Amino acid sequence: MTTTKNINLSNLVPAVGARRRPIRLGMGEGSGTGQTATRGQKGQRSRSGDGKLVGFEGGQTPLLRRIPKRGFTNGMFKVTYQLISLETLERVFKNKAEIAIEDLRIHGLINGRRPVKILGDGELKRALKISAHAFSGPAKSKIEKAGGKAEVVKA
Repeated sequence: MTTTKNINLSNLVPAVGARRRPIRLGMGEGSGTGQTATRGQKGQRSRSGDGKLVGFEGGQTPLLRRIPKRGFTNGMFKVTYQLISLETLERVFKNKAEIAIEDLRIHGLINGRRPVKILGDGELKRALKISAHAFSGPAKSKIEKAGGKAEVVKA
């Protein structure tokens, strides 16, 4: 007759035979895994530090070097702007006539030191004097059409 006991997280144990001790490699001849420690006799996998680099194809010219390379990426001198739309400026600065880069930073619209570009998404219903590092064509025309001024600031 078996007795059932309450099972909860504090007395959980694995079933008998479910867990085996890990094999301890290279622990002497008596362990059964001494000498070569199950690595075989010779070759790359038998040596210490046998890891291979990602993309290594056994000495064959790797795929990344076989395929043709085209184009050019000017990553070193590429300027990445923080983009802000006119719609956002209209919504955030309801009672302000002049908007500087520091105002954008205070309101959490930009962060860091990357340059700012104003995009022409949305409508501008009042005259604003906006200072930024760059303006898109539509943004500049919408600002001037509303009677405002788009002032370019050097980075």
